[in-house]
Amino acid sequence: MTDLSGQTCVLAYSGGLDTSVAVAWLRETRGLDVVTVTGDLGSVGDLDQVRDKAVRSGARRAVVVDAREPFVRYFVWPALQADALYQRRYPLATALGRPLLAKLLVDVAREENAKYVAHGSTGKGNDQVRFDLSVAALAPDLKVIAPLRSGMNMTRDEEIEYARKRGIPVPVTKKSPYSVDENLWGRSIEAGVLEDPWEAPPRDVFQWTVDPEEAPAKPREIVIGFREGTPISMDGEECDGVTLVEKLNAIAGKHGVGRIDQIEDRLVGIKSREIYEAPAAVVLHTAHRALEDMVLPRESLRFKERVADEYAELIYNGLWFSGHHQDLSAYIRSTQRHVTGEIRLRLHRGTATVVGRRSDNALYSHALATYGKGDAFDQKAAEGFIQIYGLSLRNQARLQGLASGEGAMPDALRTLPAGPSPAKRGSKAASKRTKRA
Repeated sequence: MTDLSGQTCVLAYSGGLDTSVAVAWLRETRGLDVVTVTGDLGSVGDLDQVRDKAVRSGARRAVVVDAREPFVRYFVWPALQADALYQRRYPLATALGRPLLAKLLVDVAREENAKYVAHGSTGKGNDQVRFDLSVAALAPDLKVIAPLRSGMNMTRDEEIEYARKRGIPVPVTKKSPYSVDENLWGRSIEAGVLEDPWEAPPRDVFQWTVDPEEAPAKPREIVIGFREGTPISMDGEECDGVTLVEKLNAIAGKHGVGRIDQIEDRLVGIKSREIYEAPAAVVLHTAHRALEDMVLPRESLRFKERVADEYAELIYNGLWFSGHHQDLSAYIRSTQRHVTGEIRLRLHRGTATVVGRRSDNALYSHALATYGKGDAFDQKAAEGFIQIYGLSLRNQARLQGLASGEGAMPDALRTLPAGPSPAKRGSKAASKRTKRA
């Protein structure tokens, strides 16, 4: 292993087990002078305590940045506007935080004239890709060290013992071996008993959401206001993004909303069982899509679903700082120019259900949709529409006999006996009742 004595390495420091051990390991095995950088995305808590823990772990300097506001504004909101949910469920909380943390890592490396940066990601996860690619895009001259895939090679129990011997404070014990990543947009929990996909998550896994069975019996209705696809208010009161997300996490979590348990496909090619808590994300994604349904034309909705999947994959796979992202973002921003309005949701025992919508930009027209008075839809025009719409189908049926094609009509349907019509069956039954009477 190369001796890098005297060189400075800037480490992305979470304050958790892996990165706390990594500080000492980088000094002891590589001879590096370690500077830590911590981006507070909503989970750091006591900033002074984090600095102290980093120094006690062996860091020469500990940098802590309050990055909550830029995280929500420049990462969370664009992903929400895109309707980005990885595999249609995961709101990408951890994945969205990594490119911002990588940016902070590069910024501090430049301040320190460092040639090396490091992170605590494993060789089996997705975060290593997100950090490595983000650094490569922002500062291709920097060299990345990942201790957990390049020599540290400890089990979680061994890391706990390593930290104990060196007096390094860590928030993990042998009785609670979960790996947790947390920011404003959600909690990601893995490891321990969760690695058995048959086992239900224990109660102590969840911190933000109550068990839906124990949630209040009375539903809570809330109204979320949007301006051009960005959430700006709750129940008519405008607030900044960080405050809005924090409020929704508390309110929706109280009603058991936001639990996600899924088997997902990691970029490295393995399937993993992941538990997520994302109350605000679940509520806002539900509300945002409901508003888009009301104001976007069907062609835009259909195509935007494809873009949403692509955008989610891009985030998950660590390509935030890419030309592909810039191109998709331009389209997404264009789709949001009319996404302004309010959505009313009912929170009740684990569910967030849309119960009301309104927007000055709505494409919904009561006069066209109603079956009552004031119906402005020309029903006679439907006959001509169907005639033209079905022209190619009738032409193909006449020339190629579609009903005889493979799979068009199963043999069992061809031989169904012609029974009496519902009207006739009803008449016979009525006749029998008359005779019995």
